[in-house]
Amino acid sequence: MTIRNLAIVAVALTLTACSLLKPGDKVEEGGKSAATSPADETASGRDVPTVRLITAQTPAVRTYRKIGARHIYNKYANRIYKGKIPPLVYAVVVVETDIDATGKVIRVDFSRTPSHAPEVPPMIAELIKATSPLPNPGKLGAHTYVDTWLWDKSGKFQIDSLTLGQRSR
Repeated sequence: MTIRNLAIVAVALTLTACSLLKPGDKVEEGGKSAATSPADETASGRDVPTVRLITAQTPAVRTYRKIGARHIYNKYANRIYKGKIPPLVYAVVVVETDIDATGKVIRVDFSRTPSHAPEVPPMIAELIKATSPLPNPGKLGAHTYVDTWLWDKSGKFQIDSLTLGQRSR
């Protein structure tokens, strides 16, 4: 076996070992794992979040992004930019919306904001809060709904999950 093959096998074994433990498992002495319950976490003093962290982009999450965006589009039909957005859009804002298991908006935060357009994120936050509750997330439960807003100078917008794209010129 070559050194490269040995390295690949070592990495594969390491990743396999990591996947044997479920999130929340503790390793006891002797290498055995013991599952922890949310009650154990609370008893140990760790806070159990009521809203989960940002979830991976699974098919269910991508589907919910479209459902959430469609809900916002229906509420603000007159504010949606029709057609393809211009190539130099005024503002691009990445929005993180914490929702509970019923779709109620808990918090709106931003992971990307435009420094040249500081007025846009607060307007987006108000638009989102006014549409609360968003559709019920079903099995996804409480999570952070993340989407990108493309904001035109006119005040009209598109949401990335439903955008028609950008014009080339």
